[in-house]
Amino acid sequence: MEYDYVIVGAGSAGCVLANRLSVDPNVSVALVEAGGQDDKLEIRMPAGFAKLFKTEYDWNYTTAKQGEMSGRELYWPRGRVIGGSSSLNAQMWVRGCQLDYDQWGIPGWSYDDVLPYFTKAEHRVGSNQGNVYGTSGPLYISELRSPNVTTAAFLKACEELGFERLGELNGRSNEGYSPTPVTQNRGRRWSAADAYLRPAAGRPNLTVITGTTVDRVLFDGRRAIGIQHGGGAQVKARREVILSAGAIGSPYLLMRSGVGAASELRDAGVEVVHDLPEVGKNLQDHLASGVYIECRQPVTLTKAESIGNLLRYIVLRSGMLTSNVGEAVAFIRTSAEEPAPDVELIFAPVPFKDHGLTPPTGHGITVGVVLLQPESRGRIGLNGRDVVIDPAYLSEEADVKRLVAGLKTAKQVFATTAMKPYAGGPMAPYWGPESDEELAQWVRERGETLYHPVGTCRMGADDASVVDPSLRVRGVEGLRVVDVSIMPTLNRGHTHAPAIMIGEKGADLIHSS
Repeated sequence: MEYDYVIVGAGSAGCVLANRLSVDPNVSVALVEAGGQDDKLEIRMPAGFAKLFKTEYDWNYTTAKQGEMSGRELYWPRGRVIGGSSSLNAQMWVRGCQLDYDQWGIPGWSYDDVLPYFTKAEHRVGSNQGNVYGTSGPLYISELRSPNVTTAAFLKACEELGFERLGELNGRSNEGYSPTPVTQNRGRRWSAADAYLRPAAGRPNLTVITGTTVDRVLFDGRRAIGIQHGGGAQVKARREVILSAGAIGSPYLLMRSGVGAASELRDAGVEVVHDLPEVGKNLQDHLASGVYIECRQPVTLTKAESIGNLLRYIVLRSGMLTSNVGEAVAFIRTSAEEPAPDVELIFAPVPFKDHGLTPPTGHGITVGVVLLQPESRGRIGLNGRDVVIDPAYLSEEADVKRLVAGLKTAKQVFATTAMKPYAGGPMAPYWGPESDEELAQWVRERGETLYHPVGTCRMGADDASVVDPSLRVRGVEGLRVVDVSIMPTLNRGHTHAPAIMIGEKGADLIHSS
């Protein structure tokens, strides 16, 4: 099998590329995905995403032991299905702020450079204050259909604390609070596959290959000429191989294919094609902690899976099961010295603990606390054929201090007049830590990923970077990386939106090359 372009990974960026590249009828495109079809009800139903964790739709990764997190190995879900993690996520469309992209300092990638690619993707349903969003793109973005009554109380609590109410969350500044914009269409998840892949599925020049795990990129000298998958079969690329396998998969495939730090590759028994030491380095992730409080009234999502709610969802596409769980957010600065928000508060009208894998025992509410700009840096590595994930959480003390400050603000939210009718006492496993030391202990013992790893194929104008500003892998030919692994630093938001943007911009870069 031979195509002009071979794309590895049918996640957020990969679906965009498959659509945009196959618009040209004179080129042939193959999209190769390890997982299968996205036809399960829990993918369509917004509140059902946690039911997909640790199933066949999930890569079900585990990190190395984290020395600063009580020695724990943390669970990292990633989508192994058409749509990738956009089929498993909480549907939050949060671009970040202007500084996130300007701070990269890369020609062609400033906020004003990338903004047209966000708006090109977006189809904002309803309010569009100040023309912040695009209105004719393929990706539906809307307000929640049936927000919980406690979410309105959280928004009122933010006002009580003096935060700024944002008319739209995705402007140049996101400092303030807002209901969460979600990638939903009339109460159902609208993934990258819904937006980009399905409209292109009938094109004769696009081939989607599912259930196929890629083993390595094939090279002729230093030119990428295709991929080899599990059974030894090959898919050849006349023009380019494009890795869109994410912040874990893309550097893993580069290293498995002989592109990475030469000494590490040799130790793993991999023949070196090109010595590129930064492959797999610069790993960053949003670490999250939270405050769980009992709810005084039986109004939360704890009973969302009742027969009545299920029927309401199936018939009317409304009710509790349209919830994305993270129904509202506030972006705040924990000190005046911060140039932009360094902590995000996410409100969930349910005790969202253990990634939602542990069913709640009673009615509760959560304010999650997310570290937006971690100073800690980890890595993706190889142990033979196995991937090693070491985010090195809290290896920089400043990360602990910011999370502790964020938890203090979360506690203040629950102490407001607005939350008084709902907020009861601490809900297990949360035990009500008070001092800085106790709060830091809580983070170390119970903190978890917010599912936003980036940075492991860092883009830069410098020779040490993994990809150049056109997303071409340095030192080889015919090979690009187009996904969030290219982000030099995390955005102060969520990573689905930049993944889509990178896919849109990457497609333009490929068209123009």
